[in-house]
Amino acid sequence: MAAALHAAVVAEVLSWLSPWLEALRTPLGMVLFVPLYGLWVTLLLPGVWASMLAGVLYGTWWGSAVVFVGACLGAELVFLLGRHWLRQWAQQRLAHFPKLQAVERGVSREGLKLVLLTRLSPAFPFSLLNLAYGLSDVSLRDYSLGLIGILPGTVLFCALGALAGDVARFGEVLSGQTTPAGWALRVVGVLATVAVVWLVGRAAKRALETGSDQLEG
Repeated sequence: MAAALHAAVVAEVLSWLSPWLEALRTPLGMVLFVPLYGLWVTLLLPGVWASMLAGVLYGTWWGSAVVFVGACLGAELVFLLGRHWLRQWAQQRLAHFPKLQAVERGVSREGLKLVLLTRLSPAFPFSLLNLAYGLSDVSLRDYSLGLIGILPGTVLFCALGALAGDVARFGEVLSGQTTPAGWALRVVGVLATVAVVWLVGRAAKRALETGSDQLEG
């Protein structure tokens, strides 16, 4: 699974990045991580790696909170840029993505419902969706409420990051700081999160396919 591959790569990178990452583990580092993540989203970079890094640094739940706030800040800015200041550039950027252009048309009609479904579906990239929403006629209120839909994926990738960080610190098991039972619980928790996100994504995909006429009309 692609998510498992991401976790393995992060674990490898952490082994030599750890001295530089320790500074971010402080409360001040957590505060600074929020605008840094927002900038990452604004630059239309894939958020998977940054989300997993937050999981490594702050754990699943605090990492998810930090990522969610940062992602919301970046998403709001991209939305406003696409709607007002960089509209022509955004149209050119999305010209190569027919599926996102269909989303733009559909969201203009369906509003919050379609925003939530596309946020929940893994088929649509988060950063480019923000541009598509900016070009649509969806209200800022519905767009902002629809950001709730990124929570399942946020928790998943932060959980994978937290697990990757544990793998990189595997010596804790040998020293008795983390028991095998504790490791088993962590792995089961991540697998359960993967299952939930997969089920939610499938449900969103089915709902989108059911309303495909509205997307393509």
